[in-house]
Amino acid sequence: MIDRFRENANIGELVVIQEGVVLGKNVSIGHHTAILGNTRIGDNVTIGSHCIIGVYPGGNANMRKTETTLPPLEIKSNVKIGNHVSIYTGTIISEEAFIGDQASIREKVRIGANTVIGRGAMVELNTSIGSHCTIQTLAYVTADTTIEDHVFIGPCVSMSNDKYMGAKEFTLRGPYIKEGAKIGNNASLLPAIIIGKNTVVGAGAVVTKNVPDFETVVGNPARKVPDKNTL
Repeated sequence: MIDRFRENANIGELVVIQEGVVLGKNVSIGHHTAILGNTRIGDNVTIGSHCIIGVYPGGNANMRKTETTLPPLEIKSNVKIGNHVSIYTGTIISEEAFIGDQASIREKVRIGANTVIGRGAMVELNTSIGSHCTIQTLAYVTADTTIEDHVFIGPCVSMSNDKYMGAKEFTLRGPYIKEGAKIGNNASLLPAIIIGKNTVVGAGAVVTKNVPDFETVVGNPARKVPDKNTL
């Protein structure tokens, strides 16, 4: 199976490529990586070692039900993927994106062009991330989140999508982060909140309510930084 790809791809040792996989030109795959069924990979893509690409989701009775059919994973041209990365089926990684070592990207995720997903970051299912975003090291992007273009998410930011933490029924909804927003290190974003356009959330802030466009908020709970003219 692998031999038919070697003319157009640089393939490491002990690589697994399953039936139905489509590889573009000039693809590089590191040692011990598995490319699972029907994954579609564009031209000039680099994938590191010990990755699992095209994972089909599993679970148990206490978890959200997984769809019985999902479209193939699509990795567009010029994407770079580090080592020990897992990416699930049903997801689309757009052109020029970068996925750092040990990152995990679940099913039904959309990642825009030129976006960076940092080392060890986790992006959960049903999430949309725009173009030219930066999701830094060890950030946790919960399921059902929307992140528009040019957003910065600092290291170890955490988000949630379940208001009652499983205690009762709730429509799962992560944060909605608008274009140009910046979220500082270790900030926590609660379910269903809206972070406005070009808003700044300070490091360590706990955001419990919607934040309007162009504001800066800090603290726990997060509050607007007073205008210096009102002090």
